[in-house]
Amino acid sequence: MNPVPVSLPFTDRTEAGRRLAERVRPLVVDDPVVLALPRGGVPVGAELAHGLGLDFDVLMVRRIGLPGRPEAGLGAVAEDGHVFYDDRALARVHVPRQALERTVENERAELARRTTVYRGERALPSVAGRDCVVVDDGVATGGTARAALRMLRAQAPSRLILAVPVASPEAVEVLGPEVDELVVLSVPDNFCAVGDWYRDFGRLSDGHVTAILSEHLRARGGQESVRGVRVRAGQEHLDGELTVPTPLRGAVVMALGEDSADPRWKAVTAFLRRAGYATLSLDLLTEQERAEGGVGADALGERLSAAVAWLRRSTDTAESPLGVLGSGPAAPVALVTAAARSGDVGAVVVHGGRIDRAEDSLGGVRAPVLVLLESRDSFVREIGEWARGRLGGPSDLTVLAGTDELLRGAWDWRRVAAEAVSWFERHLG
Repeated sequence: MNPVPVSLPFTDRTEAGRRLAERVRPLVVDDPVVLALPRGGVPVGAELAHGLGLDFDVLMVRRIGLPGRPEAGLGAVAEDGHVFYDDRALARVHVPRQALERTVENERAELARRTTVYRGERALPSVAGRDCVVVDDGVATGGTARAALRMLRAQAPSRLILAVPVASPEAVEVLGPEVDELVVLSVPDNFCAVGDWYRDFGRLSDGHVTAILSEHLRARGGQESVRGVRVRAGQEHLDGELTVPTPLRGAVVMALGEDSADPRWKAVTAFLRRAGYATLSLDLLTEQERAEGGVGADALGERLSAAVAWLRRSTDTAESPLGVLGSGPAAPVALVTAAARSGDVGAVVVHGGRIDRAEDSLGGVRAPVLVLLESRDSFVREIGEWARGRLGGPSDLTVLAGTDELLRGAWDWRRVAAEAVSWFERHLG
């Protein structure tokens, strides 16, 4: 953290966000997202996100104040429900945690209300594997910001950055260890209150916040609809999640041999959606089948074919170019489906898994196929090349070096997402 001399006070929060953007620009590389702390951080964060062309939303946190003196922060409640107490502040005022139970419940209720007002049914953006920039209009004690940062750290971001125009020396000391990068434009020795460092520090309403969020969504191309779905496939019902962004350039069925709720796979699907592709994420295996070692590729191929047919028949993506991404046990299944539904599937990405198990279907795959291997092991490479040689259409093979435990670590999912998006953009348009 290296504060630099700036002209204080700031004109307003918009000017502060504009200045902050230039300091943040070189730090954000990996699919960055900006999350602002309402209310004051929202105009700052919106200006920063606009200047850098980044995704933007709010991150909900509420301060826990001393009863009768709400400005005296004793901790904070994060939107995931976790409560973070400032034990040093509690000791100074001789207040036990138990004495704040009613205050905590009141703040939780207000947090739920504001979350509904600001985001509606829209979920907090996934931060797994992404550079995450948390923004506020200033920090006095750091308690609220620390709660937000600790909540996000648990979600495994690639890099966690706190960016604020002004902060007290005490807050800098508290928050420095919580982040990978701390960006502060000024740390005045005579800091008393955040508002002292702005010429215009007008009070913001919920209406101001929602208007800023709505404008940013419109500027970034609109909203996306998200809903849980159940697809009938023979005697089984497959649970999944369908997300359709606006504008829409295509659709991708995510066939997973692992839990589709895994945050790293959530991040892959989010990457595809930000590129304009609707995503249908499905677990092809039931819990019992997974425990018993799975079922054959042909049987799973029928399930995935049913999912493709459902997507074509029952959603707004009926006329959109369609791709399939198969991972692990579902990798050969993606190829079986591409052969069975050659008129629907326009491109395929397979990651890991024994794609040679789709041997009987390989010749019928006409769609372009990208094979992603998890290691340079000669046997794995030989299987991949053997399968490629029997495909009925064009293909390519990429080895993701150093990722033998692909998607187990926070850093690795981006390679799969980036390669898949590049392939689908090339072949689906």
